[in-house]
Amino acid sequence: MDMVRGHILCCGGTGCTSSGCDAIIKEMEAQLAAHDLEKEFKVIKTGCFGLCALGPIMIVYPEGAFYSRVTPEDVKEIVEEHLVKGRVVKRLLYAETVEEDNIKSLNEVDFYKKQMRVALRNCGVINPEDIEEYIGIDGYQALGKVLTEMKPQEVIDVIKESGLRGRGGGGFPTGMKWQFTYNSQNEQKYVACNADEGDPGAFMDRSILEGDPHAVIEAMAIAGYAVGANQGYIYIRAEYPIAVKRLGIAIAQAREYGLLGKNIFESGFDFDLEIRLGAGAFVCGEETALITSIEGHRGEPRPRPPFPAVAGLWQKPTLLNNVETYANITQIILNGADWFKSIGTEKSKGTKVFALGGKIKNTGLVEVPMGTTLREIVEEIGGGIPNGKKFKAAQTGGPSGGCIPEHLIDTPIDYDSLMAIGSMMGSGGLIVMDEDNCMVDIAKFFLEFTVDESCGKCTPCRVGTKRLYEILEKITSGNGTMEDLDRMEELCYSIKSTALCGLGQTAPNPVLSTLKYFRDEYEAHVRDKVCPAGVCKKLVKYEIVADKCKGCSLCAKKCPVGAITGEIKSPFTIDSEKCVKCGVCMESCKFGAIIKK
Repeated sequence: MDMVRGHILCCGGTGCTSSGCDAIIKEMEAQLAAHDLEKEFKVIKTGCFGLCALGPIMIVYPEGAFYSRVTPEDVKEIVEEHLVKGRVVKRLLYAETVEEDNIKSLNEVDFYKKQMRVALRNCGVINPEDIEEYIGIDGYQALGKVLTEMKPQEVIDVIKESGLRGRGGGGFPTGMKWQFTYNSQNEQKYVACNADEGDPGAFMDRSILEGDPHAVIEAMAIAGYAVGANQGYIYIRAEYPIAVKRLGIAIAQAREYGLLGKNIFESGFDFDLEIRLGAGAFVCGEETALITSIEGHRGEPRPRPPFPAVAGLWQKPTLLNNVETYANITQIILNGADWFKSIGTEKSKGTKVFALGGKIKNTGLVEVPMGTTLREIVEEIGGGIPNGKKFKAAQTGGPSGGCIPEHLIDTPIDYDSLMAIGSMMGSGGLIVMDEDNCMVDIAKFFLEFTVDESCGKCTPCRVGTKRLYEILEKITSGNGTMEDLDRMEELCYSIKSTALCGLGQTAPNPVLSTLKYFRDEYEAHVRDKVCPAGVCKKLVKYEIVADKCKGCSLCAKKCPVGAITGEIKSPFTIDSEKCVKCGVCMESCKFGAIIKK
């Protein structure tokens, strides 16, 4: 094997790919060839590094230089200055890594130093399309250990002892689910992976599959051995083309190396995997709807019991976990249950991956020990709210979760703490909001999503969520009444107690949490016919402050509906009846003479 002087890691996750990482890699390979360096430096296309706000990202080792927002035009300078002359290109370095005499390691910067990567351990570290790189960092050792040293029940006991809970939503104990499937007597059993991930703003599972697909494949094989299944299915949405491609490559490589298929490790254990593509239906994230979709039917939930562990795919016992849950399995097997139990809180063990987005400086993928506070995630890891704005709320759990207000920002992020304040962990979306967000509008946004994604099978979800949305639409249009708030709350609890599946049962959560913590905003919409954040267009009014208006007429020229009139060098006025609340006038005014009320 040829020795190289250094490695050039380029992020190949979806975010950096959309920003042009392929062109950067192509240019890097061309520049290395032009300088006769192609044998001295190895270019590696990895998965997501996590700090998505700074993509495209490139890290050059052995120095560990973290280059951010790289363009193809920057590559020539990196090669000629850094690789040829040994001078790091400081203008391209991520600012927090720059010191006078040396470069900080990534573990020393705020975004990374409070993180603990378990599920994301290999993302941004290895080439996900090369099985030998995965094997080189202990890949498939856990499967080898399980098949040669452990009985199925012993594997299940380790998972139970670890305290791992499902990372896909409700947090059900993973070991108990494995035990139930093991206990079900049947000649044919299945293992399935939920990679549907339909929450707005969520991209945790996608990033794991893009950056470390073999970790999930290995874990599913371990699960198959533990519960007595010889066939697995990975259900992934077709909108994840990079993840689908890398999964396909990884499965083919695992078969080629004898790590999937017949008689794995000469143990007598057979196991294989297939990919099933979903069409992007949010309801298929619910386990029974997902199973129905894999079978080739319309994705609709089934009544439970029986649970999938008893009657799942084709009415056979089926184990179903999500991507992040599987991503923890090999590390638990290799490091032991006590190691995993030492991380997190008493009832929420291990780490949790979050897709951090919204009004936050460091948008990206974050993995922290359970029990880390929301404040630490927002202010320290996330870098705080940009543009000097004030933190207002954070939404966890997507359409199934709730909004956490500013006075609860020190809440530990774990299953029970979130449930206690009316939110939930969900799959791990974490959307940050500032003072410019209207919480009534936020509730309406998530409910509109749920209405669109309801499969329509049960009346409480199909009709109830639609009625809820109509009340919210009425309130944000300035036509709501105080009685509407009581009706809405009553309807929320009716839907929660009668809907067939988790999608419907949790759909009212964004409404209930905003009603609880931001009732004053609802009342302002109803009583005062005002949106305090200035978001709800029908409650917004634009006015020209006469003392500030210079009569330049620019606002009148920009107005698309001719709602602004006046004479040059005299104050102009806005006809509120004609105004469509587009805000173009306010954006175009150079004198700050137009205000929004």
